[in-house]
Amino acid sequence: MTKAMTTHLDVVSAEKSLFSGRVSHLSVSGQEGELGIMPGHTPLLTPIKPGMVKLVKQHGAEEVIYISGGFLEVQPGGVTVLADTAIRGEDLDLAKAEEAKRAAEEQISNPGQDVDYALVTAQLAQAVAQLRVIKLIRK
Repeated sequence: MTKAMTTHLDVVSAEKSLFSGRVSHLSVSGQEGELGIMPGHTPLLTPIKPGMVKLVKQHGAEEVIYISGGFLEVQPGGVTVLADTAIRGEDLDLAKAEEAKRAAEEQISNPGQDVDYALVTAQLAQAVAQLRVIKLIRK
């Protein structure tokens, strides 16, 4: 592949940079639906929701990174994913994600407690997104 058929991608979180390199394309979950980004994409700045960044590197290898939400910026010089939290797919913990999902569902279904539904709903969405990424990677 030539450099003209790739774009530079940076995936960063508040803690660290998870990926910096050339990709032929990537997909991510935007607020309005799935986004596919290829070299030459129109400039864009949009919020992204919990899910995954699936990228195809310059020479065809794929990588999946879980993100808890954040922003996607597409510029002529490259693409940046700014995530609140980002974890390489293979580093996700299945048991921890299942426990987080169970705990959030329990809080939502127990109306007797003083629950911050917005917070618990966000925690549930993150746990479900992590489980989807784990399932995809382990296929």
